[in-house]
Amino acid sequence: MAGRWKNDLKWSDVTPKADYLNRRQIMAGAAAAAALAAGPALSGAKIRAVPSAYSTDEAPNSYEDITSYNNFYEFGTSKTDPAKNAHRLTTDPWSVRVDGLVDRPGNYDLADILKGVTLEERIYRLRCVEAWSAVIPWVGFELADLLNRVGVQPSAKYVYFETLVRPSEMIGQKSRVLDWPYREGLRLDEAMHPLTILATGLYGEEMPNQNGAPIRLVVPWKYGFKSIKSIVRISLVEKQPQATWNMQNPREYGFYSNVNPEVDHPRWSQASERRIGGGLFSRRIPTRMFNGYGDQVAGLYAGMDLRKFY
Repeated sequence: MAGRWKNDLKWSDVTPKADYLNRRQIMAGAAAAAALAAGPALSGAKIRAVPSAYSTDEAPNSYEDITSYNNFYEFGTSKTDPAKNAHRLTTDPWSVRVDGLVDRPGNYDLADILKGVTLEERIYRLRCVEAWSAVIPWVGFELADLLNRVGVQPSAKYVYFETLVRPSEMIGQKSRVLDWPYREGLRLDEAMHPLTILATGLYGEEMPNQNGAPIRLVVPWKYGFKSIKSIVRISLVEKQPQATWNMQNPREYGFYSNVNPEVDHPRWSQASERRIGGGLFSRRIPTRMFNGYGDQVAGLYAGMDLRKFY
């Protein structure tokens, strides 16, 4: 595993675009929420995202690759539909409901959530269950930061997430292809792991709508559908929550859905993947267990039958 992580990355190494964050992130530095302000003091919000030791040293895909090839059924089922249709989505104002087994529940404006957060650039591999992959320079912060601020109660065992439902703007929601809202969940220890982030941007800019604006989850060792987009609710719960694709077809999409090249999808192999950006006939590369993050996360699943938890 030597050489996998870099702790000396510079913005110029990965980002040919502007090295500053957007208006929303600048505003976040000035905004305040009484409830979150009552939590632990954090460092001042950053205009620039700082490099992270958790970043891979693999070269990121281009901005065009990342923003033009997406799964986001709220805007259509084709890979190009989100880029064509997501401009309709209104992302300002935006709030996230935090509830369940927390000490400080409430509806928090995004600027309040970002208040005091140190934004990092996390260059992560993304592995889709459909056997394609990408390398993406996210901008975000650890989900654990937010959970610690709202106060997780001892009986909480899982974290549940919901995506916005607004069919007037998210035109894919006018179909019945999925049971809306899109739902996902993590075990609490997965959610608190330092690799798990809430992302508000990529390539040093505000998150594009088609990639999950204005705030989404990123869990790099799981298949991409676990990284829910356009989040409007985060709940701490005691029992395993519902997850959309697991509800849709539990035989093909397990709740855990950790990347595992030894466990095939019922309809295709997961042993290799196609890196986007090279066309349909681009060279396939071997898929790595936990998407290459096994050194960091394998301990979360000690004693579990990983073939069972597809």
